[in-house]
Amino acid sequence: MPLALNYTEGVLTEEAGRLAGKKITDAFLKWHGLAGNAVMTPNVTMQIQALPHGGALSGGEPVKGAWLECKTPSFALADRDIQVGFFKEATDIIADAAEGRLPREKIWSNLVHTVDGTWNLDGEAMTNQQLSERLAKG
Repeated sequence: MPLALNYTEGVLTEEAGRLAGKKITDAFLKWHGLAGNAVMTPNVTMQIQALPHGGALSGGEPVKGAWLECKTPSFALADRDIQVGFFKEATDIIADAAEGRLPREKIWSNLVHTVDGTWNLDGEAMTNQQLSERLAKG
């Protein structure tokens, strides 16, 4: 499940970005009851990218910020308590990593659910049912 953390240069250090990515990955697994799951753990990936100054806009104007995007099957992050808990924890992680350089209102996040049958593990497109069965083995 690819997660992506983008932030404008200077908001996080490179090391802080990596550490935040690790903590967000761990939080994602925890909130889904999958911490340590042998199937899911290596399949929650994180892309981390620093954007150049002027490389992000808010209201059409340059902005310093951070963005977390999660792409998951439709059954992940579907429960409201998990949504609220995970995105709050992820925002806290990013805010802490920024060490005061980024106000919470400049941290945005979202979720994109994939179409059933398009999730790919080990080169195989899987339905939600197939993916759930694979996860149960982990």
